This record gives sequence, structure tokens and C-alpha cells, in this order.
Amino acid sequence: MTQIWFSKMEGIGNDFIVMDDRNGSIDAGMPYPRLAEKLCDRHFGIGADGIILVQNSEDHDIRFVIFNSDGSRAGMCGNGMRCFARYLYEKKIFDKKQIRVQTDAGTVIPTVKVDESGRVTAVQVDMGPPVLTCEEIPFISQKDTAIEEPIDMKDGRIVTATVVKMGNPHAVVFVEDLSKVDAAARGRALEIHPRFPEKTNVEFIQVMDAQTLKMKVWERGAGITLACGTGACAALTAAHVSGRIQTRRATVLLDGGALSIYWDSTSNHLFKTGPARRVFEGNIQI
Repeated sequence: MTQIWFSKMEGIGNDFIVMDDRNGSIDAGMPYPRLAEKLCDRHFGIGADGIILVQNSEDHDIRFVIFNSDGSRAGMCGNGMRCFARYLYEKKIFDKKQIRVQTDAGTVIPTVKVDESGRVTAVQVDMGPPVLTCEEIPFISQKDTAIEEPIDMKDGRIVTATVVKMGNPHAVVFVEDLSKVDAAARGRALEIHPRFPEKTNVEFIQVMDAQTLKMKVWERGAGITLACGTGACAALTAAHVSGRIQTRRATVLLDGGALSIYWDSTSNHLFKTGPARRVFEGNIQI
């Protein structure tokens, strides 16, 4: 049996099991997809939305690898990246506050923010530019981009979505009243829609005012979660390109808390700032 040391962490309610596998011993003990299913089980495991592995990188400071609770591999996760950055800093794997991280979705640059005592208070993540080209997302459409795109559902309804990639695909759906939306049923149906060859995350957004968005999310491979960082970035992007808000900066209110999102017009990069917290640490045998 293999003993694994882990940190259970959360970013506004989106929770992860973070493990250091730079020596490859965890993967040798159990393949990551199976490990994710086992550890993320909220009744028979530790319980989480996904697992995050610290791995070595040849051309970056470190590598970030994430698997959803169903064992599927994700390209990136904004809330997970904040947890990852805090874990690295507090475990003294790095003593610098800003690092270059290799992900399956490309380079991501998180920066930890600390108070006078050196305690991490927040993490800002350079999420890179949003991708709106359908072919790159991927999303099946005759258009180059899918802004306010009607999607025919199996039950005969038509869902209007703006499709964005933030390392992973997102379908952003704007609604008048978020409290009346069955996010689980509608999110599940849209996640597996055939126009999304790699499935999709689904965000339901209510515009509260010129700088505030309220969001519920159905995550690909995880279902309903309390927060999604890449989804919050996709939401701001979709709200701006569809003309619902004029600003490039907004607070996104999620079930687990709030994120500050800024879309820089010069670099075209999105910056996400929010908390990350260590819940507990321990070891488990597999």
C-alpha cells in the first residue's frame, strides 16, 4: 500500500485534494483517474471536486495537473490554481511570490499576496486571454465565434449561449432570475450537447448591475460546484462581448463567495483575484 500526504484546500467552496507527486510515487501507486474517483468520494473518501498534483516541469517553475471527481482530466481550474499557488508558497516549495506554472491549457502565472506577517491573504492569477473562436474552443458552428448563439436542445427548448474557452470550454447563459433556474438539469443537458465535442462547463449568469454578476455553475466532470474561477472569467468576457456590461472589471458572486475579475485591454489577459484556504492536512493509504 502507498501512503499519500495531502492538503485539503478550498477556493470559495470549490474544494481540492492537493498532493506533491514530483517523484512520481503517487502515480505509481494508483493511476490518477482512479485516485481522483476514490479520494473525491464524499462518503468513502476525503471528499472534493477534484485532485491537484504538483509535478516537475522542464521549462516552467512547476507543473499543475488536475483531475475532476469523475476521473476525467481538466486543462485548467482557476480556483484550483489559487489553492495550488498557496500550497507551494506555504510548503516552501518556492519562496518567490510569483511563479510560471505549466498546465494542459498553457502557461498560467499566479501571484500570492501576503500581509505583514507573511500570511497569504489572496492569490491573483493571470488567466491569459479568452478564446472566442469556435474551432479552438471547440464548438460546432458555421460562425467564427458564438456570441448569443441559439442551441437546440433535445426537449425542444432553445438555449442562447455565448461560448468562451478559458483553458476549458464554457457555455455562458444569461438569465433574468437565477433563483428560478434548475442549474443541475439544464447544466447537465448542455454539458453533453453534441455541439460541444469535448463537453462543456455551463454558467448561468444574472447581471445585477454594471459591475456585478451573479453566477451558478455546472462543471464538466464535477456537476454543480460552489465556484468556478475559469467560469467567472468566461462570464465577464461573455457579459462584455454581448454588450450586457460596458466595463472590463466586475465582481462575480458565486455560491461559495466572490471573485474579482479584470480583463486588461492592453494584454488581452484576464486577471482573477480571490481567496484560497487550507482546510486540513493528513495522510491516507491507497
